[in-house]
Amino acid sequence: MSIFDNKKIGLFLLVAGFLFVSCGTSRKQAKALSAKPVAELTPEQQRKYDYFFLEAARLKIQKDYDAAFDLLQHCLTINPNASSALYELAQYYLFLKQVPQGQAALEKAVENDPDNYWYSQGLANLYQQQDEKEKAMKLLEDMSIRFTDKLDPLYALLDIYNRQEQYDKVIATLNRIEEKMGKSEQLSMEKFRIYLQMKDNKNAFHEIESLVAEYPMDSRYQVVLGDVYMQNGKKEEAYNMYRKVLDAEPDNVMAMYSLASYYEETGQKDLYQQQLDTLLLNKKVPSETKLNVMRQFVVQNEQDGKDSTRVISLFDRILEQEPDDAGIPMLYAQYLLSKGMNKEAFPVLRQVLAIDPTNTAARMMLLGEAVRKEDYNDVIDLCEAGVETNPEMLEFYFYLAIAYNQAERTDDVISICQKALTQITADSKKEVVSDFYSILGDAYHTKDLNTEAYAAYDSALVYNPSNIGALNNYAYYLSVERRNLDKAEEMSYKTVKAEPDNATYLDTYAWILFEKGNYAEARLYIDDAMKSDGGKSDVIVEHCGDIYYMTGDVDKALEYWNQALKIGSKSKTLQEKIRKKKYISDK
Repeated sequence: MSIFDNKKIGLFLLVAGFLFVSCGTSRKQAKALSAKPVAELTPEQQRKYDYFFLEAARLKIQKDYDAAFDLLQHCLTINPNASSALYELAQYYLFLKQVPQGQAALEKAVENDPDNYWYSQGLANLYQQQDEKEKAMKLLEDMSIRFTDKLDPLYALLDIYNRQEQYDKVIATLNRIEEKMGKSEQLSMEKFRIYLQMKDNKNAFHEIESLVAEYPMDSRYQVVLGDVYMQNGKKEEAYNMYRKVLDAEPDNVMAMYSLASYYEETGQKDLYQQQLDTLLLNKKVPSETKLNVMRQFVVQNEQDGKDSTRVISLFDRILEQEPDDAGIPMLYAQYLLSKGMNKEAFPVLRQVLAIDPTNTAARMMLLGEAVRKEDYNDVIDLCEAGVETNPEMLEFYFYLAIAYNQAERTDDVISICQKALTQITADSKKEVVSDFYSILGDAYHTKDLNTEAYAAYDSALVYNPSNIGALNNYAYYLSVERRNLDKAEEMSYKTVKAEPDNATYLDTYAWILFEKGNYAEARLYIDDAMKSDGGKSDVIVEHCGDIYYMTGDVDKALEYWNQALKIGSKSKTLQEKIRKKKYISDK
């Protein structure tokens, strides 16, 4: 068996270059590379070299790495200074962590073919990986001269010089890059930063000033210079630069904001507020800019511990302009909510939706409030629009189905649940899908479509066998029909185990036991239901009377039946039970 593991090194060797070193084991210890010069190859020798080198490349593609390695070594017996074979062998050595052999092969490849950029680039990378900075810098400097069309060597030098804090060389390298690329904000700002590190303030500011001089028609650089002045305590120079820009371009957003910051930092509160108003109430200023400014304004106001009055006042003035972007009113609503001013926030959220009906966050906030207030008409309005604008949002279908049910719009419940189920994907939560089938089952049962109802419940339990609502309703409706009582009992028992204090679930289980003739056990569970607030339900109280009657306690049964009547029971047989003092089935 070959020591080379083709599966492990295949991917590496199919990639040209050797920029990274990985793990592996040696096929065989590499022979020392001869550095002896050889005479120029004869045509026959060149033909042999080319044949074996190309064959090695073919075998490498076929992942026969052992044979390829051997052929590359054979190539060096023909031409010990062949850079192409040396470079290819270096990849094997480095992958196998035979770094000295790999480095020697690369160095010899570069020595013999110094005009090949990729050989030099590979060796420079290796030197850096091995933390041989001096060798890396020397090679990269040579490359920057030899390959004048390449910027990578200069950027690599820049990184090394920065890490070594050789700031003079950093500046020199930046100047060389600038000669090739032209003056730019990025390069000037980097030189500015380095000059400050060197405590050379004169050259630092001269750098930004020269950028302005280079692009006198680009006011952006003038504002940048003003900002640099501000950051370094040159406030008067900063102010003059901002004013210069604004005199020429009164609507320059960058200068307007920077001037506002200047006023704030120099304690000129009235001018700060005035400048901020000028910026935020200017219709020519992009909405995104206003939004960013307001975010910073809100954060600063909070950090300063100031009250919300001036923030709210400014938001109100902006909204008076009827913005066509929802960003600022959404930020305003979030701010109001963070201050507990919900009543004031909700009209703003409606303004957000008027501008952008697809804003899910605003719609969900309003929906939460409508649900909390049990304002089902508002729930319907919000969700109907939500289904249209965001059809993938299952939450809107769910709350719409609930609201339709409250409004006794059963056909609409069925329709919206069916529509929701068409939006189900592989990523949809199974519990959510189960809930839709459960609601659908309830709606079908309301319309006396019991076959469809039970099929829907079955689907609900396939998606979520622990869907308590589906289990309870399915079990209860089966008990009312007196069918599949064993299945009904099994389902109902799960609900009682899950929520042992739920009066509704206890009543269902007690009634199933009643229908199965287990009256004594049924009485235990109906007593628990009554203790768990079941006395407020006329159905549970009447069931209690029925169960007590079957256990022989007629007086207690009459007491419960009369109690159910007082609560408002619409039972068809209740009054007859009371009059005849006996249980009468409603079937």
